[in-house]
Formats: sequence, C-alpha cells, structure tokens
Amino acid sequence: MKSLFYLPNFAPSFVLVISSCSSILQCMAEPAFVPKPGQVDFTHIRYAPVVNLILVHDDKLLLVQRSADLRFYPNYWHCIAGFLDDNQSIEEKAYEELREELGVTSEAVESMERGAVILTEAPQYNKTYLVVPLLVKIKATEFHLDWEATQAKWFTPAQAKKADLLPGFIKVLDQLFPT
Repeated sequence: MKSLFYLPNFAPSFVLVISSCSSILQCMAEPAFVPKPGQVDFTHIRYAPVVNLILVHDDKLLLVQRSADLRFYPNYWHCIAGFLDDNQSIEEKAYEELREELGVTSEAVESMERGAVILTEAPQYNKTYLVVPLLVKIKATEFHLDWEATQAKWFTPAQAKKADLLPGFIKVLDQLFPT
C-alpha cells in the first residue's frame, strides 16, 4: 500500500511518499525478534543502549508514529531509532536504521552530529535506555516505512514537542532544540 502526503507549509510542491506495507498482513503484527550472529538480545536485560536519529530537512524534523502492534510504546510519535546491539559504530548503525526503517541510503545524508547521552527510565518495561541522540541532516524527501511505523510527518521543533511523544523522548528534543 502506498500513501501520498502533501506537506503544506513545508515547500510549495513538497510531497512525502510513503510505502508502508506490501500487504495488510505485513502491517498486523510485530515479527518475533531473532538475533543475527554477533547481535545482543536486550529483551531481558535492564540497560539497553539505543540511538535516536533526529532527521532534519529545511528546519523541520521527521517523526514517525509507532505501529499499534508494537509491544513497546505503540502509537506514540518518535524518531527513527535502534538498539546499539552489535559491533557497528553509532554512525554505521544509523545508516542501517535509515535503510531498514525508511529505505534511505547514505547518499541522502548530508551530515550527522552526536548529542550527549541521555538516560531514560522505563519502569513499566523494567528498562533503562541509554539514548545516543544523533542529529541527521538529510536530503531525501521520499521514504518507505517498514512495519514499525504507520505514518511519518515533518514537524517544526515546537510542533514536535507538543505531539504525543514516546515517554522520555522530549529530553532528546530539548537537548537538540532548546527553547
């Protein structure tokens, strides 16, 4: 299924094309996690390092709405994110997440800048996330969402801070976009 979004107030003819699922069945459930060789499974580990990719284009940032079928934080707005669960560098992991979750290649990235690590408690999941914020300036305007998100939208930083955000994510936005 393909969704086409016209983004008013972003650019006169800016359109975001999203191809989220190849079938209805693909969108219905979170697949079981099966670690790849060398990958750590953080399912039952208290502390989990993650990278949060804040994509920026023309002073707007891209947020995705998490799928209703996700076990953790369904329906919240968040950024592209992933566990730092293997031997890749943070930047290598960022490129992997961009490719997997949006279909974006490294050629679409202008720059990446790391923020300071943030600790976020998630007592309902018995987790503490060690969040590495990564500000990613991007040229891409077309994305293909995977099963983790139902929609994507460009926000000003002020608009993003008012969205129904994943708990703790406001700390990342406040660090990268102080008011």
